[in-house]
Formats: sequence, structure tokens, C-alpha cells
Amino acid sequence: MNSRQSAASSKDVETRCRIVATAERLFREIGYNKTTVADIARCLSMSAGNVYRFFTSKSEINEAVGRQLMGEVEQAAEAIANSQGPASERLRKLIHTVERMNSERYLSDTKLHEMVSIALTENWPIVREHVLRMDVYLQKVIRDGIEAGEFRHQDPALAARLVHTSTMRFCHPRLMVECGEFTVPTIDQMLDFCLAALHA
Repeated sequence: MNSRQSAASSKDVETRCRIVATAERLFREIGYNKTTVADIARCLSMSAGNVYRFFTSKSEINEAVGRQLMGEVEQAAEAIANSQGPASERLRKLIHTVERMNSERYLSDTKLHEMVSIALTENWPIVREHVLRMDVYLQKVIRDGIEAGEFRHQDPALAARLVHTSTMRFCHPRLMVECGEFTVPTIDQMLDFCLAALHA
């Protein structure tokens, strides 16, 4: 790739990022369902046809926004999984961080929550991909705990799935809303339960 092609490619990536950022802002401001490609194009001072050069459909833009939001959570989780310190502390910090980030994104912003609800209902592929990545980060922490003698010997993949399932109501945007009125168990009570099982 020559310098001209490289510059063009870089500009295309920048434009895609601007489209996604604008779509996310409009989802927050006027709502996911009400936002059109024409709205996005207007905010960027470009034609709808130009937007379609980078995304073939509105649904592709929707998935890009969702992937970015979930990607930010994944980056935070990965950083915690790869950090130093006792596995118990990292596991607790990882779940707390995911709960806080999802709460900030989806509970305090009803318009953005609308998009997430639809993504879950329609079973968008990015949702399953996100769940599987989170399992990987939990598995890394649990495997480290087993190797360090902090957790008992067990299948780290199964243990990660069990912990993820047990704490789902604190991380899953829809369950966070539907279970919001239940005060027990708290997130720390559930984590104490999971850690006791891992230590046993």
C-alpha cells in the first residue's frame, strides 16, 4: 500500500468512527428508533448516500454503535483480568466494573437502553460475541487463582460460566432494570457466594 492509499484508508476509518460517534450521540438525544441515516448524515454535513458508502444499512450502524459500547466494557474487563494481585480481588473488581459501566450506559439513559433491549430481543450476533469474550476474561482470572493455589482445582471454563451466570443480573442491561427492585442479594453478597464456591 502506497502513501496515498494509506492516507485514503486512514480517512475512511476516521469517517466510519465519526459516523458511529454521531449515531451514538443521536441515539442518546432523540432515541434509537427515531434516529435515521438522514439524521446522521445531516449532523455530519454529508449526504445519506455518502454514509451508505461506509455502512450498507442502518442496522450495520446500530451494530457498530453496540460493538463500540460493549468494546469499552471488554477493554476494562481485559485490563483487570491481566492485572496483578489476588484472583479474588480481580474477580470482584471485574464484576463491579462491568456493573458500574453498564449502569452508567444503559440505566441512566433510557433512550440508549432502548437499543440494547432490541439488540437482546433480536439476538444480535454482537451480544453473543460479547458474552463469550467476558467468559474468557473471567476464565483467565479463575485459572490464575487455581494455578496460584488460591482456588481449588476445577474446570476454569465451567467455573467462569457459572460465575458469569450467577452475576448476570448485575451486568445484563435488561435484568438490571427488571431486578432493580430486589435489594437482596447485593452484588457483594453474590460475589461472596461465588468466591466461597471457588475456594471450597
